[in-house]
Amino acid sequence: MSTINSKMIERIMRENDMLEKEEIFSKVLRAGRRTYFFDVRATKADDYYITITESKKFTEEDGSFHFKKHKIYLYKEDFSSFAEILEEMTSYVLNHKGEEVISERHQRDFKKEYGSDKPEGQRTSFTDIDFDDI
Repeated sequence: MSTINSKMIERIMRENDMLEKEEIFSKVLRAGRRTYFFDVRATKADDYYITITESKKFTEEDGSFHFKKHKIYLYKEDFSSFAEILEEMTSYVLNHKGEEVISERHQRDFKKEYGSDKPEGQRTSFTDIDFDDI
C-alpha cells in the first residue's frame, strides 16, 4: 500500500510541476463582455512564450451563457516585431479617432440616434444643446 501511495504522490508532484510551468506569470484584463488573459508559459525545453486569450461571454435568451475563446501564441523571436506593429496600429487608431470610446456602437442593437444623418433639430446628443434655447 505504501508503494501505491508513493506512486500517487510522485504523479501529483509531476502534475503540480507541470501546472507551475504553465502558470509562470499571468495578468487579466476585464473589458465588458470580454476578458483578456496574458500568460507566460514554458515549452518542453523550458523556454518561455506568451499566450493571449480573448474570452467573450455570450448570454442566451433563457439567461444561460457560454464563452468563446480565441488564443494567440507569441514566441520570443516575434516579440520585437509584434510590439512594434502593435504600437504602430494603436498610435494610428488614436491619432485618427482619438481616445473617446462610444461603447453603444459595439452592441448589436445599437441604433444611431445622432449625427450628420439627422437634421439639426432632431439630434439627441447632450452636446448638441444650444445655449440660446435655455
